[in-house]
Amino acid sequence: MAQTVVKPQRGPQERFMSSDADIIIYGGAAGGGKTFAILMEPLRHIRNKNFGAVILRKNAVQITVEGGLWDESFEVYGGIKGAVPRKSPKLQWVFKSGARVSFQHQERDEELFKWQGAQIALLEFDELTHFTEKAFFYLQSRCRTTCGVKPYVRATCNPDADSWVANFISWWIDQETGYPIQERSGVIRYFIRHSEKIEWGNSREELYEKFDLRTEKERIGVKSCTFIASNIEDNQILLEKDPAYMANLKSLALIDRERLLKGNWKIKPAAGLYFKRSQIGAFLESIPDDVVTWCRCWDLAATESGENGSEPAATAGVLMGKRRNGRYLIADVVNVRLAAADVRKTIYNTCVMDRSRYGYVVTRLPQDPGQAGKEQAESYMKYLSGFPVVVKQETGSKETRAEPWAAQWQFGMFDLMLGPWNDPFVSQLESFPESKFKDMVDAGANAFSEIESGIFNLDSLI
Repeated sequence: MAQTVVKPQRGPQERFMSSDADIIIYGGAAGGGKTFAILMEPLRHIRNKNFGAVILRKNAVQITVEGGLWDESFEVYGGIKGAVPRKSPKLQWVFKSGARVSFQHQERDEELFKWQGAQIALLEFDELTHFTEKAFFYLQSRCRTTCGVKPYVRATCNPDADSWVANFISWWIDQETGYPIQERSGVIRYFIRHSEKIEWGNSREELYEKFDLRTEKERIGVKSCTFIASNIEDNQILLEKDPAYMANLKSLALIDRERLLKGNWKIKPAAGLYFKRSQIGAFLESIPDDVVTWCRCWDLAATESGENGSEPAATAGVLMGKRRNGRYLIADVVNVRLAAADVRKTIYNTCVMDRSRYGYVVTRLPQDPGQAGKEQAESYMKYLSGFPVVVKQETGSKETRAEPWAAQWQFGMFDLMLGPWNDPFVSQLESFPESKFKDMVDAGANAFSEIESGIFNLDSLI
């Protein structure tokens, strides 16, 4: 019978598996083999019948999603003789000796009390930036065991400039460029929480002396920690199995490309990082004859005046098309400040004109959460009866919704019809997300999302 061999790849994954630090934070980019590494870590203890490990995600869906943590665990544990997967009462692998690896979630700090009484030998966080600092340190207090294994913590992460993790591992990151300092990757440092502040040292002895820690009870609070950087280049197995994954990372918009491909911990949304005028493919004088999908998406603002006399938000409608050659076209943009009744009439009249000029055009409208949003959506559906209309709730931040559109814009895949709307439209895009108004960006992002859903395509209607 063929023997199953599970071992780390050379490089960062091997350093992750060989370090004896109390806490290791691993990753800092996509595709570096992070999840596989934290699944491998418990294997060194599976002959210990009393050993128990817990692998955490922020929520349960992240564990069981297609191709996620639970599915990937079968690649690591599935070939081990006597290993049994269980789904009830919780997701868990039980090994021949009785050792266990459990998959659980921790979403809200208010639920931390459920861990009272827990004894965990190995605690692992998959995507640490998704957890709060409070949850991370509280759950470490549950790292205690009598199984003979000194309790320890392992974690993976992708860069997030706004997370507490960015500050926690700042010594390992170049604060000018945001990239990991390769010479420091895997170097162990030591910390202690003193007067509610994390204090760092290059050795345990340095902290013992600095804070006059004389007894073993006092010194036990000093923990060793390291950050080990990895990226897609370190995961040759993935590149061999799925060479297109690198292309997927390279096709991301600039901010996500810097974060997930290059491991940049300092990159943040700023004006000019999403859309630039110089990235427009061309300005066209006539509509191409190969447009296969049209969508006009609206961002609604039913106000005539802003708060405290400030300039009010506008209602924006962006008409976007996709051509057979894969390029995109923005044919028209409406951006007006109107009362609610006038907004409805404007949308109706625009539907009439769009059908006359462009044929089959899907109109997409946003739906606010709650009953009022549902009633407004139903009202619009009735009012625009006879036109193809979809109403959808928006999810995620404005920046997150804009990223897929921005990725194609940055690769020069968008052309614009010449029109008086060109300059105000492009100016708002260039200043996003720092600009006061983002209505045209929101409308464009949702139009792109609707087009890419592939539901409405003129070729399919012929």
